Amino acid sequence: MRYSSLAMLPVEDHKTTAEPDYPGLIRASSVYDVAVETPLEPAVNLSERLGCRILMKREDLQPVFSFKLRGAYNKLNSLPDAALKGGVICSSAGNHAQGVALAARCKGIPAVVVMPETTPSIKVEAVRSLGGEVVLHGDNYDEAYQHATRLRGERDLTFIHPFDDPLVIAGQGTIGREILDQFREPIDAVFVPIGGGGLISGIAAWIKSVSPSVRIVGVEPVDSAAMLASIEKGEPVTLDHVGIFADGVAVRRVGDETFRLCQQLVDEIVTVDTDQICAGIRDIFEDTRSIVEPAGALAVAGMKKYVAERAETGQTFVVVNCGANVNFDRLRHIAERAAVGEQREMLLAVEIPEQPGSFRHFCEALGRRSVTEFNYRYSDSRKAHIFVGVELTGGTKEREDIIAKLRGEGYPLADLSDNEVAKLHVRHMVGGIPVNIENEHLFRFEFPERPGALLDFLAAVGNNWNISLFHYRNHGSDYGRILAGIQVPPGEADELESHLAELGYPHWEETGNPAYAMFLA
Repeated sequence: MRYSSLAMLPVEDHKTTAEPDYPGLIRASSVYDVAVETPLEPAVNLSERLGCRILMKREDLQPVFSFKLRGAYNKLNSLPDAALKGGVICSSAGNHAQGVALAARCKGIPAVVVMPETTPSIKVEAVRSLGGEVVLHGDNYDEAYQHATRLRGERDLTFIHPFDDPLVIAGQGTIGREILDQFREPIDAVFVPIGGGGLISGIAAWIKSVSPSVRIVGVEPVDSAAMLASIEKGEPVTLDHVGIFADGVAVRRVGDETFRLCQQLVDEIVTVDTDQICAGIRDIFEDTRSIVEPAGALAVAGMKKYVAERAETGQTFVVVNCGANVNFDRLRHIAERAAVGEQREMLLAVEIPEQPGSFRHFCEALGRRSVTEFNYRYSDSRKAHIFVGVELTGGTKEREDIIAKLRGEGYPLADLSDNEVAKLHVRHMVGGIPVNIENEHLFRFEFPERPGALLDFLAAVGNNWNISLFHYRNHGSDYGRILAGIQVPPGEADELESHLAELGYPHWEETGNPAYAMFLA
């Protein structure tokens, strides 16, 4: 069966879970020594805008600003004293780490936490403040996990898995129990972020056992959709690469047990992109005055896509705001992308005559709309290229109307609102057109963001080819993003591609990108 980004799971996959007895495990879960029963709050603004009743499950209000302490504590509290004596160890990019550290402190035992070297400092310091011993290793979760398994044997520690453990799943399932206890009226769907699958597995196990008519909708980033890929394949798969903007759910492989449960109990999986996630963060802020991390806004972003694609109104939806551990430095990037993701801003590349008054005439064509950004590129004595941001109040329809009106008045233009190179790089680079630059190829790169990473990247690229264009901007995330022009003499393209493949950095050629053609080439 084929799946789209709004993937319907086949009805025949809904089976009865035999073992373990998850409803029983959830009833017996001991989480409230460390966790709190978080509120289920109406999202007034979002509800009015979408024409649905939206309720937010505020797991961002937990003591460690994430739901993860539920499963971690339930697991630790279920272990015999002999297993706890030497201490525990886990691997995590942040939220599970804080949950394990807090649970271990409550139990009076040591906790070792292996975190990727790229982990945001706010999460590292949070673990240390809870008494956890932090070991930084590797560039991603998978490398940290492998190191943690080695340390477990060397130091005789008990490993606490972040998601693929029935007791961890049951601890997260207490959220589902709270939702149904707190809201006694009918619920049409519950939207839950998916990383490794522990959160949605626990919530679905409880809700489907008590109220099977409630739809369980999982939400994944489009570039980290490991569960969707696994459901499509019929078995857990390992992704070659995951996006790390929503680092809390950046998992290359879901768990075996969580896959089994999701295959049985999850009705649909929605995928969302970075702009939609940023718009979700803004939506949550406007209703709660709280700022969640990207993973924490997945459920809102997915719910909005679900409503838009199905034209749903009058429904009651619950969204799980799963965490709020976000670095302050990331807020600039989030705010910048939220406007485009919410259809509140469009980005245009427009060709105008190179003559006095032409910009005024262009603005008159736009009407009394707010211009959010204007970048100018001299092309020649006859024409100029401008990069323009325009504030929208009418969403997609207004965007289409503006394009039609400008084209009707004779302006050649390109809509760059969905162009990743334009949004990440070109809008910050508009300047003079170079002369005598031959054989330039444009590439986009990602590399782990750590001290010295930019220098390491440049050293890896080497000196065989001239770099003719370069843009790097730190977005406060785990990965750096670079746009580079490289002069490649005829006949050396295959050699360059082989070299770039050996570097191991994800990269994409963007030489044919229209934003490059208009502003940089």
